[in-house]
Amino acid sequence: MSSSSDNCNSRHFSWLMKSCFPDPRPNPSLHYSPPPATTFFHRPTTISSLPNDLLLEFLSRVAQSSIPSISLVCRRWSQLIDSSEFYDLRRRRGLLHFAVFVVSFSDSGLFAANYQLGHDTQWRTTSFLNNNYDDAVYPSSYSALSSHARLAAIGRWIYIIGKTTMLRCDAWTGAVIPRSKMSVLRKKFAVAVVAGKVYVAGGSTRTATVEEYDPKKNSWRVVCQAPRMRYGCIGASVDGVLYVIGGLKIGGTTGNDGTRTAAGTGAHVYASSMDLYDVEARRWLRSRAVPGGGCVVAACSSGDHIYILASHAVELSFWRFNGNRRVGFGEWCRLKSPPLPTQVRLDGTVRFSCVGVGEKVVLIQIMGCIDDLLRRSGRSTRGLKEALVLVYDSAAGEWSRGADLPDVVRRAACVCVEW
Repeated sequence: MSSSSDNCNSRHFSWLMKSCFPDPRPNPSLHYSPPPATTFFHRPTTISSLPNDLLLEFLSRVAQSSIPSISLVCRRWSQLIDSSEFYDLRRRRGLLHFAVFVVSFSDSGLFAANYQLGHDTQWRTTSFLNNNYDDAVYPSSYSALSSHARLAAIGRWIYIIGKTTMLRCDAWTGAVIPRSKMSVLRKKFAVAVVAGKVYVAGGSTRTATVEEYDPKKNSWRVVCQAPRMRYGCIGASVDGVLYVIGGLKIGGTTGNDGTRTAAGTGAHVYASSMDLYDVEARRWLRSRAVPGGGCVVAACSSGDHIYILASHAVELSFWRFNGNRRVGFGEWCRLKSPPLPTQVRLDGTVRFSCVGVGEKVVLIQIMGCIDDLLRRSGRSTRGLKEALVLVYDSAAGEWSRGADLPDVVRRAACVCVEW
């Protein structure tokens, strides 16, 4: 009995196991025939066949030195590199850094030099070229910008704003394209970037209008009237506020009683004062002038502060204004003055420009011809550079010597670019 039972169990177990596997014998009830081999083919995948989002992922990882080359591959790649999505991807991957750009103008074109603090030992010289597919930039545009043009930077794009012309330069590719010009003729005006838009003020003898430029729409519009008409003023921005600093009084101002004051009245007050415009609230704020007086010759923003270099005929003073509207707004602090060579005289032949880079301020001093200085002053100019670069570390409170500008750069304007 036991053996019969074992055999039965064995047969049942075998049947159960076999039921778990498909029958290898063909089933005549199923009439399946594979499709003809001709219906299957392999389509190779190329980079050009990728959708834009995947192509952006690949292109955003290339080295910065390769961007000018890949931007020339085709129109589609050029447009992707020019997009804000491409720029945002590189920022998220930590592939962007800040550098100082100086732009010099000549009859043949635009020359630029860039310098990354803490990494570069010297300035790297490049040139901006018109290699855009649709827009053309003619030599006459360069000559129109050569006198007292102002610079503004939004991301990697540098906007060169002149009296009758504006150009946009790509710091990555070197491409130059024309943009819409200001609606008001200005010279020696203030310019600053607030919330991704460019604001200009001053520099006009006929109006006190403040204009706003929208890069996405490529259009200008008037946003308000400034309380004072300034000439030779400087622009900066901190915490959503546009600063119009220094300059001379031009035209007259209208008082509360409707009377108009003379142009020369209080001109010295303008030279050390600031007008503050809250862009979001669309209103002007009150601020007192530089405590030490003098004439503001350079200014810039860095972090939560405005840094101002003022001239007192025989010496310079360096100041910091707290622009943080939550803590300590409006407080002034005098800082260590820049160590200029003793041969330098503070006259019309010496010009200053400064730009904030993180916690540092880069001051560029450009002088007239050395031979003219020697003839006029009668003093030795041995070792004196026509373009001197000084760097102020706000954390340490000290000045240091930066790399000298290349000889090809003259009459330069400077700006900080994230590229």
